[in-house]
Amino acid sequence: MEADEAADSVPCPVCSKHFKPSAINGHLDKCLRDDIDDDDDRCPPTTDEGGPPFKKSRVSPAHRDTPAANGGAASSSSSVFSMFHHHKKNTVSVQSERSPFFPDKPRPSVRAAVGRGVKRNASNDDDAEPGRTADEEPTVGPPPPSSSSVVKRPGGDVTNVPTSRSHWTSLTTDKPLAEKLRPKTLEEYFGQNKAVGEHTLLRSLLDSQDIPSLILWGPPGCGKTTLAHIIASKSKQKGTARFVSLSATSASISDVREVIKQAQNELRLCKRRTILFIDEIHRFNKSQQDTFLPHVECGTVTLIGATTENPSFQVNSALLSRCRVLVLERLCVEAMSSILQRAVASLGVHVLGDGEQPGDPDQPPDDGSQPQVYIEQRALDTIAHLCDGDARAGLNGLQLAVQARVGMAQLGQAGSPQEAAAVVVQEKHVKEGLQRSHILYDKAGEEHFNSISALHKSMRGSHENASLYWLGRMLEGGEDPLYVARRLVRFASEDVGLADPMALPQAVSAYQACHFIGMPECEVILAQCAVYMARAPKSVEVYKAYSNVKASLRNHKGPLPSVPLHLRNASTKLMKELGYAKGYQYNPALSAPAEQEYLPEELRGVDFFTWTPSE
Repeated sequence: MEADEAADSVPCPVCSKHFKPSAINGHLDKCLRDDIDDDDDRCPPTTDEGGPPFKKSRVSPAHRDTPAANGGAASSSSSVFSMFHHHKKNTVSVQSERSPFFPDKPRPSVRAAVGRGVKRNASNDDDAEPGRTADEEPTVGPPPPSSSSVVKRPGGDVTNVPTSRSHWTSLTTDKPLAEKLRPKTLEEYFGQNKAVGEHTLLRSLLDSQDIPSLILWGPPGCGKTTLAHIIASKSKQKGTARFVSLSATSASISDVREVIKQAQNELRLCKRRTILFIDEIHRFNKSQQDTFLPHVECGTVTLIGATTENPSFQVNSALLSRCRVLVLERLCVEAMSSILQRAVASLGVHVLGDGEQPGDPDQPPDDGSQPQVYIEQRALDTIAHLCDGDARAGLNGLQLAVQARVGMAQLGQAGSPQEAAAVVVQEKHVKEGLQRSHILYDKAGEEHFNSISALHKSMRGSHENASLYWLGRMLEGGEDPLYVARRLVRFASEDVGLADPMALPQAVSAYQACHFIGMPECEVILAQCAVYMARAPKSVEVYKAYSNVKASLRNHKGPLPSVPLHLRNASTKLMKELGYAKGYQYNPALSAPAEQEYLPEELRGVDFFTWTPSE
């Protein structure tokens, strides 16, 4: 019992006695007084009992000369307490003395001692002013202006909308808008209803804090990191687990081992689990991923990994079997619209509908300090469609467009104070801010294989429009044109084959032309070849026949049959004596094809064009 109490106690940095965490702040104030009485909660007055000598405070001359009703002790006591009130003009320090407990180090100052103690708050500090913690500075001057105003919206809704000053501050902050508006709860988490909807299995596990090890797989900007932080927030609120976040792009395996060691101590001492979030987990190689295996297996850590790559290829299969793969989809246009509406509301930007002009009666009044910012609904719709389901790209594109227009307004106002007091962000402005390829494509990842498969199957199905679409999506996404040309050469023999013998020369010519010219001029050459393959008649008889030959060779039991003697080449006298080439009939010397066998005796009569391999 005494051991448990000692483990829960906190030592006083001045007298080294142990107290409960709830009582250490009050004791520390009393321990620093000069007028020590015989109260049980106070430090020993002298070193008679072997304790450390009491430290007298050194006050400034101004305080030393100040009269007190109870003598110098009262003056010194009030000076000490002035430090805890943080009055800037009444700063008190304590003389550094040697202590018998710390013979090699000088005694720390009172401020340093308090800094290493338990965090002080208003609930445990009797001397703190009401409504403010002991660590806060008193506010001087008038209170800051309100950052929001009550505005009458169409339809009778009363909404707190930030004033113009708030959105100017938001636009000049160093933090990106996507990070600033990261959702904190699942109610603010849009677009992933299939994964974490109201009645999904994972949602019930998250609500009950029974979180399994997860691999979050999805495209950039779909909410993988946000979902991990929401799980962390829930765990912190309920105190069921601690959350540690690492990135595989910067963390090393030694960092992971240190976190696992802390997790083991936390589980053993505090019975609290550790949730370890690894962003971009595919950046760890297979041997590095093996570090997690025993600790995920025994439950020391709950692993949450985020990746944009296919876990089947990039995550160790042993680790994959210990985690549940959660597939997050690209955000739909409706979800992006909801996210953008939430963003413009937080910035204090007002949305203009079709035919609506700035300064309409329905719009909130301006206080005159800064220009009011408006954005057209068409501009928001354009962002929602062009960001390709990437919330981060959409929010950053919105922020860039608004910042650019506000910056131009500031320059205009600086030169001419009579400029109009309204800034309107139009569709052309957001398109200018999104002047980049918004096509999700990775030349070495999942989309690479998905797109080439779609192109191949579209040409096989003789769908020329789909063939052009998938070709364009690959080339606009940055695919190597020579890779596409090589696939067209393969297609010419695999799927067109003998139905159009000119398909193969067409594909080879397209490859050579792409090699000579390069992008972007060679894209029309690839388009011509793709359309030719799509329109060409299809025949897979050669492809199937050769596949049957491979199956026959692989399924043959025992040694492969020898080449018949009459088909062998007799290049020496010994070979002729052994019967090589004996009985062979030279077809060019005959008026009709010779009647002779060309297959081994075991395979005579087999037609690989119609033959079906046996299981």
